[in-house]
Amino acid sequence: MWTLKFLSFGLLFVAVPVSNLQAQGTRADYRRSAELRKRFSGKVFRDRVRLKWFADDQGGWYRVDLADGKREFVLVDVGRRKRRAAFDHEDLADALTEATGKAFDPARLPLEGLRFSADRKQCWFRAAGKGWLCERDDSKLQEAEEPKNFDAGSDRQPADWKRPGFESPRNRRSPDGVWEVFVKEHDLHLRNRRTGSELRLSGGGDQEQSWSDNVFWSPDSKRLVAYRTRRGAKHTVHMVESSPQKQLQPKLHSHQYLKPGDEIPLTRPHLFDVSSGREIPVSNKLFSNPWRVRELRWNKAGDRFTFRYNQRGHQVLRLIEVNARSGVARAVIEETSKTFLDYAYKQFLFYLDDTNELLWMSERDGWNHLYLYDSRTGRVKNQVTRGHWVVRGIEKIDVKARQLWFRASGLVEGEDPYHIHFCRIDFDGSNLVRLTSGDGTHQVRYSPGGDYLVDTWSRVDRPPVTELRSAISGRRVCRLEQADISPLKEAGWQQPERFQAPGRDGRTGIWGVIYRPTNFDDDVEYPVIEKIYAGPHGSFVPKSFRSSFDTQVLAELGFIVVQIDGMGTSNRSKAFHDVCHKNLGDSGFPDRILWMRAAAKTRPWMDLSRVGIYGGSAGGQSSLRGMLVHGDFYKVAVSVCGCHDNRMDKIWWNELWMGWPIGPHYAEQSNVTQAHRLTGQLLLIVGELDRNVDPASTMQVVNALIKADKDFDFLVIPGGGHGIGGSYGVRRRQDYFVRHLWGVPPRRGDSE
Repeated sequence: MWTLKFLSFGLLFVAVPVSNLQAQGTRADYRRSAELRKRFSGKVFRDRVRLKWFADDQGGWYRVDLADGKREFVLVDVGRRKRRAAFDHEDLADALTEATGKAFDPARLPLEGLRFSADRKQCWFRAAGKGWLCERDDSKLQEAEEPKNFDAGSDRQPADWKRPGFESPRNRRSPDGVWEVFVKEHDLHLRNRRTGSELRLSGGGDQEQSWSDNVFWSPDSKRLVAYRTRRGAKHTVHMVESSPQKQLQPKLHSHQYLKPGDEIPLTRPHLFDVSSGREIPVSNKLFSNPWRVRELRWNKAGDRFTFRYNQRGHQVLRLIEVNARSGVARAVIEETSKTFLDYAYKQFLFYLDDTNELLWMSERDGWNHLYLYDSRTGRVKNQVTRGHWVVRGIEKIDVKARQLWFRASGLVEGEDPYHIHFCRIDFDGSNLVRLTSGDGTHQVRYSPGGDYLVDTWSRVDRPPVTELRSAISGRRVCRLEQADISPLKEAGWQQPERFQAPGRDGRTGIWGVIYRPTNFDDDVEYPVIEKIYAGPHGSFVPKSFRSSFDTQVLAELGFIVVQIDGMGTSNRSKAFHDVCHKNLGDSGFPDRILWMRAAAKTRPWMDLSRVGIYGGSAGGQSSLRGMLVHGDFYKVAVSVCGCHDNRMDKIWWNELWMGWPIGPHYAEQSNVTQAHRLTGQLLLIVGELDRNVDPASTMQVVNALIKADKDFDFLVIPGGGHGIGGSYGVRRRQDYFVRHLWGVPPRRGDSE
C-alpha cells in the first residue's frame, strides 16, 4: 500500500510505502515485547484436568483453578456419562460459615484432603483446622476424623502398561547364585561361590579391550554372554574459558568428543559355556562392523539369545539370533535402506515368547508401521498397521487380548498430518479404533484400571478441550472442560494462524504457523522472519495451544514470524524424510520459500522483500545456509551455535543423516566452504564453552568469511554454552532484525 507524502516547500511529492512511515524499534515496542509473557500469563482457565480416579475406575473428581484464587470441585460419574459439581458450593460455604463462625467464599473453598464414600453420597475434607463429614445432597456437616474407607482418588497410570525392557537381566552372579564373573588382568574369570575355585574364561586381554561391567546369564545358569569392546580413537576437543569466575587467567577445558569419520569403539558379544569354562565361538560375519550392538535377550529355555545389530552407516539393521549350543548366528530380521534407517527415533521391538512371535517397527512400505513376525522363521505373519500415516509410539501391549495401543499422526484425512491421535488395533491388523476425536493434537492420561482415558486436545489456534473417553471403543463418555481464553483475548492476544501450501513437488502439503504482533495492522507491510530448525530427528512447528510463544515475543517488535516444517524433517513419509540424506544443507528451503510466497499472495502485509531468518544449533547451521544458498530471498540472519560443518559436530547425529564413510558431500554442504557466497547481513553468536557443538565450527566460518573479505557481525559469549547467551543474546538478536529489516536504530526514542 502506498501513500503520498507532500513536502511543504514546493509541489514535489514522493511515493513512500506506508510500512516505512510506521514507528518501529521504539522503547514502547521493546517494552511491549518484554512484557508479553507476563501480560498473557495466567489468562487461560479450564485448560488442565488432573482427574483423580476412584478405585472402581468408574469415576473420580478434580479441581478447577480459576482467576483470583477461585476454584471449583467437580465429580465425574462414568455410568451416568456426566460431570457435575462435587457439591453445592454455596450451600457448603454457608454450612462451613455456620459451623465455624468464619466467613467462607463459595468460589474459594479451602478444602484439603478431599475424599468420597463408595456410594459418592458423602465426602470428607479438612477446613478451618478440622475434619468434616459432608452429606453431598444437602451439605449437612459434622466434625469427623478421616474415614478409613473413603477414597481420595488416584491419578497414577496403569502399572501393567509399562513396556518390559528389551534386555535380559545383567548381573555378575548367575541366576542360581552359584557362579560369579569378574575381570582380572583384562580377561574374564569365573568363580564358584560355593567352593571358591576360579578359572579364566577369556584370553588375549589387553589395555585396548575391555569387558562390560555386567554379563547376560542364561536362565538356567549354564551359559553367559559378555560384551567385549575394543577402544576407539580419542578425539579431544579443547576450549579456552576466557573469563573464569575464580581466577584471572584463562582456563583450558578439554573433553572427549567423537566426530564423523572417527574410529569408534567396537563392541561384540562373546558366548561362554560355564560347565566347560570355554568360549563358544560365534562368527561375527553378520555383525562385523557395528555402530551399536544392544538389547541382548535370552529366550526362556536358555538355548538361544538375540540382539539387535545396527551397522555403521545406518543402512543395515538386523535382529540376530545365536544358537547357544553351537554358536551359529542367523538374521531373524534384516532391514536395509539406500538412505538411512532411523534407529534413534523409529525403532520398536517386543517379544511374544509364548507364541514365538515378535512385534517390529519398520518404514519398509514408505511409512512408519508395525509388523508381526514369526520369531522362529523370521517370516512376516502380517502387517499390523498400514496406510499413508505413521506410528509415532507405543502406549500399551495386551498380550492376552492380542491388542496394542499406539500414537499415530496423519491418520485423519483433512487434518494437519502432524496431529497426534491415540488408537488401538489387534495384532492381526484388524479392528483399528481411533480413541481420540477432534481436529487438533491430543494428549491423554489413562485411568488406573486402563479402561478410560482423559483426552485433552488443542491447536495453536484452538484452546484445549478435555474429554473423557473409553480406552476400548473410543466412545466419548462426556466433555469435562472447554478452556476459557476470554481473559487472554481481553489482554490483546493475537491468535497464531495455521497455513499449508504445496511443497517443491507440487502436491505434498507443507505446514506452518504465522505469528503477528498484537498491534497488527493489515494496512502495514511487515518484514518476515523465519524461525528455523530443520533437524531430521523430528518435526518442530508447534501444534498445541499456548498463551505465548517466543516467536510472538519477536513479532511484537513489528514482524511477521513464521515456522515451517519442510521436507527432510521427520514424522511424515519415508520419502519426505529421505530428502535430508547426505543433504542437510537443503534444510527444506525449496518448500519453505514456496510456502512463504504462497502465504504472501493472500496476505499483502507479508513483505517478502525483507525476509530474515534465525535458529540455533541445527537451526544455526540452516539459518546461515539460507543466506549462502538463497541469498536472493533471505536478507538478514542470526545464527546461534551452529553445527556449520557436519564433520565438526557430534558423530551419531551427523553420520545418521549424512552417512558414512565421509564423502565429498560433507565438504560441499559445509557453511565454511560456502562462506564466500554470503550476501546480506549476518550475526553469528557462539558460546566459548559449547560442549554440544564444537565452537570451533563457528570460528572456522568466521575465518572463511574473513578470507573472503565479507562483512558480518560476531558475538562470543564468554563462559557461554550451547545457547544464545541469555537475555543479552536475545536482545542482540532483536536489535539486529530491527536495525536491518526495518532500517531504524533499535530502542531509538521515547515515543509511545
